[in-house]
Amino acid sequence: MSQDSIAVDSLQKSTLVNLLRDRAIQHPNQVPYTFLVDGETESFSLTYKKLDEKVRAIAALLQSRKASGERALLLYPPGLEFIAAFFGCLYAGVIAVPMYPPRGKQKITRLQAIAQDARAMFALTTTSIMTKLAQSFKNEPELAALRCIATDDIAEDLANDWVFPEIANNSLALLQYTSGTTGNPKGVMVNHGNLLDNSASIYQAFEHTSESRGVIWLPPHHDMGLIGGVLQPIYGNCSVTLMPPEAFLQKPFRWLKAISNDKATTSGGPNFAYELCVLKITPQQRQQLNLSSWEVAFNGAEPIRAETIERFSETFADCGFKRSAFYPCYGMAETTLIVSGGVKAEPPVICFVQENAFNQSLIVSTTSKSEDAKTIVGVGQSSLAQKIAIANLESLTRCREGEIGEIWVAGRSVADGYWKKPQETQHTFKAHLRDTQEGPFLRTGDLGFLLDGELFVTGRLKDMIIIRGQNHYPQDLEGTVQSSHRALRPNCGAAFSVEEEGVEQLVIVQEIERNYLRQLDVDEVVRAIRQEVSEQHQLQVYAVVLLKTASIPKTSSGKIQRHACRIG
Repeated sequence: MSQDSIAVDSLQKSTLVNLLRDRAIQHPNQVPYTFLVDGETESFSLTYKKLDEKVRAIAALLQSRKASGERALLLYPPGLEFIAAFFGCLYAGVIAVPMYPPRGKQKITRLQAIAQDARAMFALTTTSIMTKLAQSFKNEPELAALRCIATDDIAEDLANDWVFPEIANNSLALLQYTSGTTGNPKGVMVNHGNLLDNSASIYQAFEHTSESRGVIWLPPHHDMGLIGGVLQPIYGNCSVTLMPPEAFLQKPFRWLKAISNDKATTSGGPNFAYELCVLKITPQQRQQLNLSSWEVAFNGAEPIRAETIERFSETFADCGFKRSAFYPCYGMAETTLIVSGGVKAEPPVICFVQENAFNQSLIVSTTSKSEDAKTIVGVGQSSLAQKIAIANLESLTRCREGEIGEIWVAGRSVADGYWKKPQETQHTFKAHLRDTQEGPFLRTGDLGFLLDGELFVTGRLKDMIIIRGQNHYPQDLEGTVQSSHRALRPNCGAAFSVEEEGVEQLVIVQEIERNYLRQLDVDEVVRAIRQEVSEQHQLQVYAVVLLKTASIPKTSSGKIQRHACRIG
């Protein structure tokens, strides 16, 4: 192990506060973060010294208000102020609760629910956002009681008043709220040890060094953006260029141009991000890109499509992109972030299986040329000390290799449970295999199988559509729908079932491309959807709902919220 890396064993006795303090002392003038405000040229950066000073000032103010052990909402847009506030909470022994600033009634409702569930006492934000939220907070009892602090207006000399907090490796660092229903938010309890262990997993899996350079557009209040984008540079003593998600979504070229400009080695996102680049980046723009430095193109957080890997690799091959850079991986907030990943510099593992057997939860290998071949992308093997088991849905015993069941995970990165939800914690985080009594395991709620040690994720347990005794994965149906007519927007649809008179029926909700809205032939589009679904899946579509562009419910990281579509 190189001198700039950190031994995992030593980190397990430490905290993120120790780590950042050490960086500030050993490398005061090094720049871990650069932020592109517009995704292109307008930028701000922070050295370790400046970051540590700002963080200590925030922490000192929190300590002066007896905040240690309390929860603080972090209401920031992406940027360096969020990073300083997050570490400011840790430096003060305060439990951080990252959230995106509310916009509109729905977001206020979610903020209320999380503030109440977390029993938050403080809200940290910027002066401008605090001004915008002032009236909304006054009108809502759960929010009116919050003590709001604008961290961009704190005197720097307060840093001298900071006192090292009484925290340990197992001290709670943050509550990571998952993308669930507004009425029942679940805060995953992540401690310092979880964060350091998972950072070690990413560092070793991606083969990072102090020379690694990242480009991240993912939202920092989401686990992938926070652990992978904000914490990994500190852990690995490397650098990252950050940009707002909106900058990428509005103009995907900005993401790849930043990678090209910085000669970045690591970057990535959900599958839709790569698809968006293929669709939106022009041949003229591609001529400006040099992606030869990109070593790890991680792909996770939603189903990974083999077609996307091939399309992106072919489209950007002339820009120097290597297909072997693709790094499919798997993780979730309940495991801090990463669970499994591939081997760097080796191409993704693609598995071809018989679709009829697959719909019966069995894996029968076939060839890509077979008529009923279904393609599944592997998401690697378990990382470091993580253990993966596939559990039979009914017997809760370990599945045989090649048998689909629920993915269970055990290891040091698995979080402590859900905040103030003992029953849900017991059910989800304390599972044991009935045949061997191994455990405790985290029940992920994801379906998958193991083949030669490689993990393959096949869908979500709750999203599974069962019609006439046959299993159907919504992402498969959504892909079929979106390829049925050119007016349908890729990665912007949902398939789910509803019960009508005791019978499960298939419903499709799908966005329309903006340039088709004015002259849309609705009957033609619906007919195309019904025909394609019938031919490909032998299913009848009960109802089709066509939506305007950018109106389907999504999480902050871009995942389709099928449950929100179902409830309307």
